[in-house]
Amino acid sequence: MKNILIIGATLLLALSVMQCGAPQTSDNMITHTVYFKLKHPKGSEEEKAFIQKAVDLGAIETVHNLRSVKEVSPKNNFDFGLIMQFEDQAGYDFYNNHPDHVDFVENVWKKEVVDFMEIDYVPNE
Repeated sequence: MKNILIIGATLLLALSVMQCGAPQTSDNMITHTVYFKLKHPKGSEEEKAFIQKAVDLGAIETVHNLRSVKEVSPKNNFDFGLIMQFEDQAGYDFYNNHPDHVDFVENVWKKEVVDFMEIDYVPNE
């Protein structure tokens, strides 16, 4: 009986640890996507630094599931993308107005991005 309790407790602990690392997502989240082309040469240190600064925005508390993606198709002129989710409009607005995001847009994005497309969407119900 003691072994069964230990196994059960171990399984519950493992499940709770897995849940903590699981993406926080639901079907009704706002998905914010932006696809862009940088002025930097492909593979350059400047390009890598830009991507890291963008990914660092994931530290803003209302951002969920931030991913940086790289284009693999020649169907458009964008090289990279950022995809993130927000629980609701208030979370999205908090991110947009957050000092770290505003600083990034003004001092990094506007200086280093030559073209972009932004799409924000919610599930079609």
